[in-house]
Amino acid sequence: MKLGERSQRMATVEQHHQQTRILVQAAAAVCEDKKGEDTRILELDPIDAGLSDFFLVTSASNDRQAIAIADEIEHRLKMEFGVMPNSVEGRRHGEWILLDYVDFVVHVFLTERRAFYDIERLRKSARPLTPAEFDAELKVALAKKTVAARKKATVKAKPAATKAKKAVVKAAPKAKKALKAVAVKAKVVKPVAKKAAVKKIAAKSVPVKKAAAKKATKKTAKTKKK
Repeated sequence: MKLGERSQRMATVEQHHQQTRILVQAAAAVCEDKKGEDTRILELDPIDAGLSDFFLVTSASNDRQAIAIADEIEHRLKMEFGVMPNSVEGRRHGEWILLDYVDFVVHVFLTERRAFYDIERLRKSARPLTPAEFDAELKVALAKKTVAARKKATVKAKPAATKAKKAVVKAAPKAKKALKAVAVKAKVVKPVAKKAAVKKIAAKSVPVKKAAAKKATKKTAKTKKK
């Protein structure tokens, strides 16, 4: 596997992991809204995890509350993210309802059943987090991702700006040459235009001079006759 392909694959895995965390956060929020007790998120050890990354565990005081929590999790993830559980178990009795979303599994227990099975003890290698702690970690991760994306966009923008600058520098001599040519042309045209204007004025004044001379001649002739 090439280095570029490996980096791309790692980025895809990280993105998928972030999406899973967002889904777990949404499911945990439902547990809080529906008054689930002692809600915990277990971040499973990759070696011990199998196919799942997280366990979401919460307790209900009775089977009706357990079913309501499980139903609302399923409904909200479907409506907001278009995600459905791969399988659902235990909904009929409501003592231990399991929603398997492959990358994470939701366990809704009756309080006494949770104590009996003690799922947290069975996953000793897992890292337990409260919904608040999990939410804080997710915000930090998303903030880092945003900063990285902005930095990447800036790096991409720099070559474009440099290219534009080079194009301006390259075009500058041509523009300077064009301006110089215009200036030279103006310098040549101006005297020619001036000369033409003088010639035009002179042409207009000739008939006037001739008329004045003719009039003077006539006046002299009349004087002589007298």
